Amino acid sequence: MVLASAPPLPPSDGQRVRVLVIDDSAFMRRLMSDLLSADPLIEVVGTAADPFIARTKIKRLSPDVLTLDVEMPRMDGLSFLQNLMRLRPMPVVMVSTLTAKGAEVTLDALAAGAVDCIGKPQTDLGGGLAAYGDALREKVRHAARTRIGNLVSARPAPLPAAAHRHPNLQLIAIGASTGGTNAILDVLSVLPADAPPIVIAQHIPAAFSAAFAARLHQHSAVTVVHAETSQPLRPGHAYVAPGGVHLRVTRRGASWHCSVSDDAQVNGHRPSVDVLFESVANHVGSGAAAALLTGMGSDGARGLLALRNAGAYTLAQDQHTSIVWGMPGAAVALGAAVQVAPLNEVATRLLGRGNLR
Repeated sequence: MVLASAPPLPPSDGQRVRVLVIDDSAFMRRLMSDLLSADPLIEVVGTAADPFIARTKIKRLSPDVLTLDVEMPRMDGLSFLQNLMRLRPMPVVMVSTLTAKGAEVTLDALAAGAVDCIGKPQTDLGGGLAAYGDALREKVRHAARTRIGNLVSARPAPLPAAAHRHPNLQLIAIGASTGGTNAILDVLSVLPADAPPIVIAQHIPAAFSAAFAARLHQHSAVTVVHAETSQPLRPGHAYVAPGGVHLRVTRRGASWHCSVSDDAQVNGHRPSVDVLFESVANHVGSGAAAALLTGMGSDGARGLLALRNAGAYTLAQDQHTSIVWGMPGAAVALGAAVQVAPLNEVATRLLGRGNLR
């Protein structure tokens, strides 16, 4: 596979985002094209039925963003993506079937350099197709402005048990969106097995969140689970908000528990980082440490400020290591972050509540 031409520069504000749609289904190519073209700032410059056709069209059309089907003939989407990121890195939004296999391959794709993912549109969505189109267009617009060079990070070595532990630390909260599946893995893979309870809100499709929790568990010393209502928060465990529901921390006597609900979206998201962080501020307060990682928008900024006002240690990922410095940048603008740090320092700072030794 040869892609000789240089990758395009990200479009500037006001410029149309040029998209190439890659899918083996003619129906899906047409549907995705129609949904994307509903935005006057998005131009579908072409479509491709497989990666070999896509390779030629990328060189000829120089798109800003690809939407890439996971499952295709001749070469699967993941293999194509891996070649693309090696030869001509560019923003890619993966489009996946809402199945366990689709979730696993999509997470592999995010680890390989895809910016974001979305499930395949369902032909029986009816009125839900409009909401799907909104989400697709938002992901493509965001992808066009991501920092592709930041998609692969050097993961630090795991910390030993009780390393740099602050005596007041009782719970860790983490929130993220675009680029967060890799960033959260980078943080959790470093934390020791005896870390305090960890609660996580990541913007991710509902069909993919269980696979995401399983992948975190596979690569972490802590036990990572999909959060459920009434689960007690235990040391050495991390609780991931399921896609499509909010996660809150509640208190029963002397112990904390998970609570999940399908309340209305907050900041356009469910789970919302603000919802999680504000519950931690209310029930844990000064015993918490929280990190707001890479992501588009401002979800989590207000919640991080609530945590800081409650006496918690609050951290925002820095701009250089963020795929998108939207959420952490919004927190910094609000004065919500006690510290701003690169991704490879986040775990150590959370454990030490800011002290990096």
